[in-house]
Amino acid sequence: MTRRSLYIALAMLVLLSLGSTLLSLSGIWARWPVAAAVVVMALAWQKARIILGKYLGLVQAPGWQRGFDVALTGYCLLLLGLYLAPLGEIVRMILPRLRGL
Repeated sequence: MTRRSLYIALAMLVLLSLGSTLLSLSGIWARWPVAAAVVVMALAWQKARIILGKYLGLVQAPGWQRGFDVALTGYCLLLLGLYLAPLGEIVRMILPRLRGL
């Protein structure tokens, strides 16, 4: 692993973190919580992939990297599903009231 590739990975991590920060400061959570959650989870997923690939050296072992990618993707989807589950309940409670209008 060269120093240059580590610096590029660090710059990408900083940019992705800046994106997460700007997203949270924008107030998008109040308007579109589902879209914001998907974007934040995608940013976190990408940051985790960079850390696992570059800093732990999984780029040199493609089989292991694929395995970690599958596990990490499943974990991120699980967390996103757990976040969205209560929102689904809220929608189910509101829809019958809207149909009555």
